[in-house]
Amino acid sequence: MRYSSIEILMGAIVLITAITFLTLGMKSVNSNQNEGYNITLIFGSSAGLKNGDNVMISGISVGKIVSLSLDKENFSANVKIILNDDIKIPNDSSARITSSSLLGGNFIDIIPGASEESMQPNEIIYDTSDRVSFTDMLGKVIYSGKKIK
Repeated sequence: MRYSSIEILMGAIVLITAITFLTLGMKSVNSNQNEGYNITLIFGSSAGLKNGDNVMISGISVGKIVSLSLDKENFSANVKIILNDDIKIPNDSSARITSSSLLGGNFIDIIPGASEESMQPNEIIYDTSDRVSFTDMLGKVIYSGKKIK
């Protein structure tokens, strides 16, 4: 089987383009992970969250989820996030897991407190609320009705 020179040239162009996009993508990922400071959040359940999900304040993305781990002593979910350096949140802030739509897409919403002091790197937010499950809410509505005799 013989290939024409135009087919070989087009294959080389496609290969070079793919390598260029891959290189640019890797540089972007590496540069975004090193900016900012870490905060840990303690949740009862981190259901629906994954590494790379957004952290938002007032609907604006201010960071990303870096890691999820289980505290083996009290079985809580430790969620480590990285916030942008220019974002200073009060040390009495709270956090909650929120869905961006009915189809999924969870993120962490930080609700800033009123304190004058800001959180420092590697501090912990304990005031958190877990995501409310649609099926749990539906079950409560169905089984909370009065029984017919």
